[in-house]
Amino acid sequence: MPDITGKHLIGDTTSSASSTVFEAINPSTGEKLSPPFHEGSAAEADHAMKLADAAFDTLRARSAEDRAALVEGIADQIMALGDALLDRCHAETGLPMGRLTAERGRTVGQAKMFAQVLREGSYVDARIDPALPDRKPMARPDIRRMLMPIGPVVVFGASNFPLAISVAGTDTVCALGAGCPVVVKAHPGHPGTCELLGHAIAAALKQGGFPAGAFSLLQGASTTIGQALVKHPLARAVAFTGSLRGGRALFDAANSRPDPIPVYAELGSANPVFLLPGALASRGDEIAAGFVQSVALGVGQFCTNPGVVLGLRGQAMAKFTAKVAALAADVPPATMLHKGIRDAYDTGTETISKTNGVRLLGQSREGPDPARTHASTIVFHTDGNTWESQKHLHQEVFGPSSIIIEGDTVEQLTRIAENLEGHLTATLHGTPEDLKEYAPLVRILERKVGRIIFNGFPTGVEVCHAMHHGGPYPASLDPHWTSIGMASIGRFVRPVCYQSFPDSALPTELQNANPRGIMRLIDGNLTRGGM
Repeated sequence: MPDITGKHLIGDTTSSASSTVFEAINPSTGEKLSPPFHEGSAAEADHAMKLADAAFDTLRARSAEDRAALVEGIADQIMALGDALLDRCHAETGLPMGRLTAERGRTVGQAKMFAQVLREGSYVDARIDPALPDRKPMARPDIRRMLMPIGPVVVFGASNFPLAISVAGTDTVCALGAGCPVVVKAHPGHPGTCELLGHAIAAALKQGGFPAGAFSLLQGASTTIGQALVKHPLARAVAFTGSLRGGRALFDAANSRPDPIPVYAELGSANPVFLLPGALASRGDEIAAGFVQSVALGVGQFCTNPGVVLGLRGQAMAKFTAKVAALAADVPPATMLHKGIRDAYDTGTETISKTNGVRLLGQSREGPDPARTHASTIVFHTDGNTWESQKHLHQEVFGPSSIIIEGDTVEQLTRIAENLEGHLTATLHGTPEDLKEYAPLVRILERKVGRIIFNGFPTGVEVCHAMHHGGPYPASLDPHWTSIGMASIGRFVRPVCYQSFPDSALPTELQNANPRGIMRLIDGNLTRGGM
């Protein structure tokens, strides 16, 4: 078990050039946790990026099997940390041990799934159009294309998933697997957890004989080190999960460079839930129970938290809201990740509560303990007209709260859907008959969100090949890409086209014999065969 030093991990060395330090704080007790962590400097960022760039060609030249073994090695090294990793993460985040154990399993599992993707190999999207020397009036040259790693990637650890979307999460694992060196900006809310995970990645690189410069970890409580990394001329892409404000700051920094680079940022979302009449009439109590559970899950600290619920005014809706009020009262307050998140939650819910036309529907019966960074589950109620006129209600409040909106007509609910900003998800509770009647609503939501759920709730994002976790702005900065699931590797590769190259000089994936047996598009036809 490596010691937590509070120093940066830059390649195979540690660094602590700055005398400015910060400390992790246990949100459940207010206790400061040792050791202090050093603030990263521009010089350290420069060193890490230069090491990453120097490691790039070696890393990407390694075989797919080697890189698959690397990400599996990361998973093994995480498990080798044992429960000491979970203990430190629990102390830094207040997340319960059961949740952290499950999240560690997800982190390890997704790494092993990426290894399978690398071995299968078709993610490179190989395309071959053979030469047509006899084509009239002009011959066609031999043209071949595939996706190749983009270069050093800057990854920002997320606060709400300290294992699965942080130092060793999706962004880092799929970037390294694709052949891109990674420099991680650790999250200041759980810096000790970040350092332990950094040691695990460094150990896996060493075990596999990879260059140490393929991974570095820099700490920092200010925005200085993050800005330095994004603006560094050797950075080729950025991955971020967090607030709209933070993501936009990185986007603006990346686009102010002489050579702008992509920022793949997953940001805020209120994840609207639509209650269609058939479902509401037949199982309103069941939906209410699932809704309150989803709102309160993880103290509402999920980007897919259902922050808005819409339904038509009537007896079924009245029964639903009464059930929600009763269930919300039974949810005890719980500890949020850190004081900053809790304070923002309190400010957001207070703003909503002071809005004319909005009433408190239900909240945790037991009062929150500020000393334990507690937050109460809170559900508000309003009408469609108030929602449409009060634009501040549309903003995400990160935490265990939601607003129930009663619309007067189908036309009003449709208009509200038309005027939604981009979201990660939208949910429909309905019957097959409801889906037929409300087909236009589905068509609207297809333009507004990245994932549409039927008769479920958005919390709980399955890690799989088909998952899309993204959406139109402001849910993410680019709706084409997912930050969770196997397709997320597409963020860190780009097309390279080869024209009239001899077979022996081509990448393995484009050679005539197809030695890896991957799926390729040859002259417009998908095949695993050779030529």
